[in-house]
Amino acid sequence: MNIEKQDRPRVVVIGGGFAGLNLAKRINTQKYQVVLIDKNNYHTFQPLLYQVASAGLEPDSIAYPLRKKFRRKKNIHFRIAEVTKVDTKVKTIETSIGPISYDYLVIASGAKTNFFGMKNVEQFSIPMKSLVESLNLRSRILEQFEDALNQDQVNEINKRLTFVIAGGGATGVELAGALAELKNKILPKDYPDLDIRKMQIHLVEGSDRLLASMSTKASEKAERFLKKLGINVWTSMRVEDYDGDIVRMKDGMDIPSKTLIWAAGVSANPIDGFQTDDFERDRFLVDGNCQLLHHEGVFAIGDVASFKPANEDRPLPMLASVAMQQGNYLAKYFNKNLNYKNFKYIDKGTMATIGRNKAVVDLKKFRFSGIFAWFVWMFVHVMLLVGYRNRVIVLVNWFWNYVSYNNGLRLIVRNSKEDPKSNEKRTNKKSVHL
Repeated sequence: MNIEKQDRPRVVVIGGGFAGLNLAKRINTQKYQVVLIDKNNYHTFQPLLYQVASAGLEPDSIAYPLRKKFRRKKNIHFRIAEVTKVDTKVKTIETSIGPISYDYLVIASGAKTNFFGMKNVEQFSIPMKSLVESLNLRSRILEQFEDALNQDQVNEINKRLTFVIAGGGATGVELAGALAELKNKILPKDYPDLDIRKMQIHLVEGSDRLLASMSTKASEKAERFLKKLGINVWTSMRVEDYDGDIVRMKDGMDIPSKTLIWAAGVSANPIDGFQTDDFERDRFLVDGNCQLLHHEGVFAIGDVASFKPANEDRPLPMLASVAMQQGNYLAKYFNKNLNYKNFKYIDKGTMATIGRNKAVVDLKKFRFSGIFAWFVWMFVHVMLLVGYRNRVIVLVNWFWNYVSYNNGLRLIVRNSKEDPKSNEKRTNKKSVHL
């Protein structure tokens, strides 16, 4: 990797997500040379991926170029690469574009979709963890309505108009609400030849309530909002298998559907080169300064780190707020010459939106829902976006969608992944007589 070595310590940061970005923004590059590595040249605001998938926002609204973010900051270098291995003995990182040495290493590689070992689900379902996957999902949703127009059998039409979302966390709940908004307000105008009332949305959650990380009151409110929108909510149920046509539940219930959206969980995205005792469930074990327990000068922050607060047995949850605070903390830790108090997470609350004028918010001392919670949710998410342009675009889109009931441009600009059971491409399918 062609980066000139300087007379200051080199800090290599793996990952440009919330944790890595906040660290790189705030670290003093007069003291350190910073090298940021990511497989993409942009930062993605993942909490709004579901709005890209449901055609509420365009992808450039929630993505921001990493080079643009750091163009006014000296001694920081960005490279597009995938890290394959770390050798902590010689302090070298192997990447897809060559090796690079480090004085300090920060692993902020984030998380990946967890399919819990279900190979068929991994093969046939649509996840939503990246910008590309959200665009694939948008295409898949719209393709089902286009395909339904060309079917003459009721069961085949129903399969295409049935959407199953696995996972009742914030992502699943918010996506279910967005799909219901499409069904109730927008799609009937786009597809007058289809009876959109036949569209079914199923939200499946393995635990006994939705939004398990929030209060019981928030869970009950969210479920009530979703059912009012016409969504079928199934709690204490799990997806067992999916073959591209039928979603099979562990209790024996089957749901015929061409679309299974997987939002049922994530797992850490660790780096090779470490031992088993460095991990706890694929997350790096770290101390109070976010440093790996067995590797001096190697740090882990964000979803990939298993950070346990003092006197607690469970690590901090894999949330954007945790990642951002850890990134900010580690920058202070470096700026203070690696002599700073231990990291302490400040829980500022959690929230989720369920559609137009509907949201739930849990703060430390207050819990509320409804339209006021919805405005709070919008304000917080807009302020967390990277870049003024993104904030303005999102606000304009949301305002337009609110007054016009018209969610964005419903364009199929890319085909969703082809059905693995068929070798036929979309263009070679059986012709339809009009």
